[in-house]
Amino acid sequence: QRGEVSDLNDRCLNSPTQRDIWTVMPSQLPPKENNLFKRVVKCYEQKQYKNGLKFAKQILSIPKYADHGETLAMKGLILNCLGKKEEAFDLVRRGLRNDLQSQDNIQILRDLSLLQIQMRDLEGYRDTRYQLLKLRPGQRASWIGYSMACHLLEDFDTALAVLEEYRKTQEVKPYDYEFSEFLLYQNSVYKEAGKNKE
Repeated sequence: QRGEVSDLNDRCLNSPTQRDIWTVMPSQLPPKENNLFKRVVKCYEQKQYKNGLKFAKQILSIPKYADHGETLAMKGLILNCLGKKEEAFDLVRRGLRNDLQSQDNIQILRDLSLLQIQMRDLEGYRDTRYQLLKLRPGQRASWIGYSMACHLLEDFDTALAVLEEYRKTQEVKPYDYEFSEFLLYQNSVYKEAGKNKE
C-alpha cells in the first residue's frame, strides 16, 4: 500500500507548498532535550498541563530548538486543553510548518487533526490527515480521514480517488457491514460531486 500512497501523493498534491511540507526531514533532539520532550508528552497524556508547559518551555528556550516542530505542536495542544485556543492554534500551525513528521508521534498528529477540524482549519486538517495516511497506510481510518478532509474542502476528485484506491485493496466478504458503510459514503461523495450518473 505504500506505493499506492506515493502514487496518490503525485496525483493529489499539486501545489509546491503542499509538496514541500512532506519533504522536510524531522529534526532530532539530543538525548537531554529528547527526554524533556518525552516528559512533555507524558504530562499531556496525564493531564498535567502546567508541568508539560514547563518542560516544553525548557526545550523551546534553547535557541537551536526554538522552532522544534513537535515541541511547538505539543505546547499548542496543551494550551488548547487550558482553554487558550487562539494561541494553541498558532503554535500548532507553526509546529506543523516547522517539521512535525515523527513516526513516533502518531497521537500528536491525531490530536492535531482534531484541533484543526475544531478550528475549521480544513487545509491544515487535510495536510495532517495526509501525513497520517503516509505513516499508517494499512489503517482504514487513515484513508477515510484523508478522503473526508478532501471532501470537506470540496476537492471531490481527490476524495473519490482516495476512496477508490482504498476500495481496490479490500477483499469483500459476504454481509460485510463496514464495507457497505464505506460504499454508502463513497456514493454520497459521488452524488455531492454531481457524478451520480456515471
